[in-house]
Amino acid sequence: MSKQRILIWFRNDLRLHDHKPIYQAVQEQAQIIPVYCFDQREFKQTSFGFPKTGNYRAQFLLESVADLKKSLQKLGSDLIIYWGFPEQIIPHLAQKLKIDSVYYHQEVTAEELKVEQALKQELQKLKIQVNSFWGATLYLTEDLPFEISQIPELYTNFRKQVEAKSTIENPLPTPKELPSLPSIELGQIPQISDLGLTTPIFDKRAVLNFKGGETEALTRLNQYFWQLDCLKEYKETRNGMLGANYSSKFSPWLARGCISPRYIYEQVQKYETKRIKNDSTYWLIFELIWRDFFHFICAKHGNKIFYQSGLQGIDIPWKEDWKRFNLWQEGKTGYPLVDANMRELAATGFMSNRGRQNVASFLTKNLGINWQIGAEWFESLLVDYDVCSNWGNWNYTAGVGNDARGFRYFNIPKQSKYYDPKGDYLRHWLPELALIPGSKIHEPWKLTSEEQKRYQIRLGTDYPYPVVDFFKSVKANEKIYNNAINRE
Repeated sequence: MSKQRILIWFRNDLRLHDHKPIYQAVQEQAQIIPVYCFDQREFKQTSFGFPKTGNYRAQFLLESVADLKKSLQKLGSDLIIYWGFPEQIIPHLAQKLKIDSVYYHQEVTAEELKVEQALKQELQKLKIQVNSFWGATLYLTEDLPFEISQIPELYTNFRKQVEAKSTIENPLPTPKELPSLPSIELGQIPQISDLGLTTPIFDKRAVLNFKGGETEALTRLNQYFWQLDCLKEYKETRNGMLGANYSSKFSPWLARGCISPRYIYEQVQKYETKRIKNDSTYWLIFELIWRDFFHFICAKHGNKIFYQSGLQGIDIPWKEDWKRFNLWQEGKTGYPLVDANMRELAATGFMSNRGRQNVASFLTKNLGINWQIGAEWFESLLVDYDVCSNWGNWNYTAGVGNDARGFRYFNIPKQSKYYDPKGDYLRHWLPELALIPGSKIHEPWKLTSEEQKRYQIRLGTDYPYPVVDFFKSVKANEKIYNNAINRE
């Protein structure tokens, strides 16, 4: 009896460790055909006209696929690469290679589910088996203490229940070897120019030079946990904005599935045994559970997370003020904390969590601009874009999310002074403000004309005056929000 042939369709799971489809196929002693398809829809435009996958994300993806290919080659296999529509390409390839089954990891949001459904239908016609697995989260669906439809709407309730009643499975091992491929054209990894994009130039001011792939992901974890011993201070430093090690920076690799959350969890447990167990070691897991929460909420609510009215269904009359949106986008609002973060994003494809909360708050609570435009801009630029976390967080900040608590805003000048007391982060990204000493840098609009001369800065010329009055704009948008709530 000949071996059955299993096609492994790689998606946002670009790794070999803790990979259920590969593991299962190895257990079945099948001939394994690994395939990655660059879906051309991923390189179109968003609804507001931004590149759906910008150059930082695209570069990271290309590196991740290249690393996966090398890893497969080391084990005696290889990666077949296509460009096009997976739901057309995979059935054609499966027929050509006489595939028995197609294995893949499930996704939870609309665009990905549509492709899955179309693929299943085509494979069904060909009488080819389909087996999909859950693998993106720390907790597996079968280990949850509730059905997806009963997921608690508040993070704290979700976290407490899974911590009390669920267990986290051990990561699956990386295969030692894989069977060779049949004779077939392997295809080429596209150049970034083939995707209609340009190679991003690394900015030396960036927190880290993010490189895609499982190899780099495991190297980063080893460095952050074991070489630099940073995990023991994670809770104290995680709200930083400057430098490589204020946080783990695992998010880009998690987003592309280059590292498994269960592998991270296992390494935290080892760290707690060999080094120290404290609030910081717990807090990293706490953040992974947040990621799970957004994933499961998307599985529960479907497309609602993308609607302007959000998970709560609140119809707020958001503005589409492109002039002010462009000022926000380019880091020219006159609020240094917002501007520094937005310039970092534009120059590097990354921004701290603290920065994301502040800039999103400013767009929605001060400018009153449609949060979906901000979410799409992040989708385009962020090297760690994760559909569930990005849209879940924007829902929350806009006040339309399931875990939102009314009209809450970030006091930007106060946040700036608290999280960047010496102004080092602001000077790093806003060279025009570099000579302003001490805490004066947080509110440059208060400088007298004499001080402007002294610090070589002309407000309105070298650096803008604030685009809005901070507290007046907050009050105006709070009124709009409350009116919308009262209409519900």
